[in-house]
Amino acid sequence: MKSRIFPLLVAFLVLAGSLIGQTAPSTPSTPQNAPAKTNPPPDAKTQAPAPPENPTNSDSDDSVTTIRARVNEVRVVFTVTDRHGHYIKDLKENDFAVIDDKMPAELRSFRSETDLPLQVGLLVDASNSVRDRFKFEQEAAIEFLNAIIRPHYDKAFVVGFDSTPEVTQDFTDDTGNLSAGVRMLRPGGGTALYDALYFACRDKLLKQEQTGPVRRAIILLTDGEDNLSHVTREEAIEMAERAEVIVYTISTNISGMKGKGDKVLERIAEATGGRAFFPFQMRDVSDAFLSIQEELRSQYAVAYKPANFVADGRYRTIEILAQDRNLKVRTRKGYYAPKQ
Repeated sequence: MKSRIFPLLVAFLVLAGSLIGQTAPSTPSTPQNAPAKTNPPPDAKTQAPAPPENPTNSDSDDSVTTIRARVNEVRVVFTVTDRHGHYIKDLKENDFAVIDDKMPAELRSFRSETDLPLQVGLLVDASNSVRDRFKFEQEAAIEFLNAIIRPHYDKAFVVGFDSTPEVTQDFTDDTGNLSAGVRMLRPGGGTALYDALYFACRDKLLKQEQTGPVRRAIILLTDGEDNLSHVTREEAIEMAERAEVIVYTISTNISGMKGKGDKVLERIAEATGGRAFFPFQMRDVSDAFLSIQEELRSQYAVAYKPANFVADGRYRTIEILAQDRNLKVRTRKGYYAPKQ
């Protein structure tokens, strides 16, 4: 009798196991407590938001595998002025069109950005070529930082450069420390302008912690003459584009005529969506800082999905067109797509 029961028991267990295997819900390929994915490299221009940890539909069937797609978005800050240079601050999404790599882009969000936290780098040419107005420019820069940096909200750093860049004050929201950092600068030596800009973008702004949307800007005081840099002008511009930095240039040329260095400053500012100022008189330096301060509080931000996007590391152009042809839009010229 026992010899008959034993084979029946084995058969029953095998059948039960196969039924359990058919009805058990599928197990997700990634465990719930798996470590979060690492962020994309800091030079990536498009940013893909991480998928939510939990499905939004609580009634979904656990046995169905969920597929989440990464959505590439580009965020761009831009400024709009009328024919007289006055800032226009009340425009709406329908007033613009975005062209990415010569193709219309799909807008995801649009808003007026007058109050984003700032990350500002003040780069001051401390070479012999700017000695004549150096003291006045220091005081104008200090006045600007005191006006623009809000405690517990904005941060700035100070770099002086001649043959090499020197950080005299690292990122802080303390305007007293920033003022001391500016006053520590002493003129002397050659000029490595491109190296200083490259350093400020790569080693300071790209590495600065960012917990949410911020506006990154560099104010560059120099005559635009470079005789010692290891990187080229275009390499410095490329690094600024990768760091999503707007560069405002203030020329220290007092000759009364635009020279070769001034053309360099125009090129840097235009490529990054900033402005070039040429204050041939000392009092005009303060006016340039005031204009930069106003512009940083008078901008728009748009996020869009590019058409035919490929994560191949290639440079893609950006053009923002206003419906009103009397308005002028200023923004960066493009970005580098991330590489997969």
